[in-house]
Amino acid sequence: MTMHSRWPWSLRRTGRRQTKVIAVAIALVSSCGQPGDARAQTANARYPTAAPIEQYRVKSQTEEIALARSAAPPSISAGAEVLVLGEHGYETAVKGRNGFVCFVERSWAAGFEDPEFWNPKLRAPNCFNATAARTELPQYMKRTEWALSGASRQEMIERTRTAYSNHTFKSPEPGALTYMLSKGGYLGDAAAGPWLPHLMFFLPHGQAAAWGACQEESPIICHDGGEIQSTLLLIPVRAWSDGSPAPPLAARP
Repeated sequence: MTMHSRWPWSLRRTGRRQTKVIAVAIALVSSCGQPGDARAQTANARYPTAAPIEQYRVKSQTEEIALARSAAPPSISAGAEVLVLGEHGYETAVKGRNGFVCFVERSWAAGFEDPEFWNPKLRAPNCFNATAARTELPQYMKRTEWALSGASRQEMIERTRTAYSNHTFKSPEPGALTYMLSKGGYLGDAAAGPWLPHLMFFLPHGQAAAWGACQEESPIICHDGGEIQSTLLLIPVRAWSDGSPAPPLAARP
């Protein structure tokens, strides 16, 4: 699985290196390199298997809560449920009251072909709205349990196929989205930081064209995840969750 071959003008200006950033940004579910790409091969060599679980953990629960909440403006994240990574999966650290769920994704939220699938440095703060929490979050929670139990990438692929075939995993509902506006994330080695603040919408497979996404000069970046992963629409925005302005896409390294 690879990223779309025709990029919006703003993404194309940043060059090939930026495709790896988009691929992980978030959550993060697409292949970062074409077959034979030297950088993808290097990343695969660097992260061939899961690292010890301690490397995926944040030093303190307080720190992880703050990072998770930084995904969305305080008007949203202050009332959200907050999850933190425990020994066997995500655990509720703060009960919510507005339907949003904030948490920090790890690398296994990426596409199964992503060369940074096991990168222990990756931290991607997200705030899912209630719709995404119903349909997308259960899949990521289960994938996290599999990863922490020692399942291989191939075992996770097979389990995901089974979960879709028996309808344990479902396609995203209309309106499913996540906020990814944190300045504190690390969205992959190419970004070496948070990339850009953006909103990400989840769609069923094959619906990106209906949004005009990934067309020439379209501002909507997309990745069609295939039959066992949701299609994503990424829309960069102008400010981080704290209200400070973000640089234009073309200005990012």
